[in-house]
Amino acid sequence: QVQLVESGGGLVQPGGSLRLSCAASGSIFSINAMGWYRQAPGKERELVAVITSGGSTNYADSVKGRFTISRDNAKNTVYLQMNSLKPEDTAVYYCNADITPLLGLVYDYWGQGTQVTVSS
Repeated sequence: QVQLVESGGGLVQPGGSLRLSCAASGSIFSINAMGWYRQAPGKERELVAVITSGGSTNYADSVKGRFTISRDNAKNTVYLQMNSLKPEDTAVYYCNADITPLLGLVYDYWGQGTQVTVSS
């Protein structure tokens, strides 16, 4: 069994910062790309940021310069540092990872989601 567990969401004022974490656990052989998606009420889920196993990153235009994705391969953990938060960043944030388990083929895993609310 492979699990992704997120933490770090919450309520923050506009202009504030939050740091999300997502740890993968279980029978893992390797982890390829890891990323963060978000889904606001009434909207489709969208990519926020992704990082490859080699450290290459890609960001949605709406978060470039404000958010930073990073990972600790030794801990099987991906982070999302979010600065200068805006009300439009309010959404449920989901962790995603392409993981090859010890037994089986590579699969796309999702976390349970963590709420981020930006409001005064």
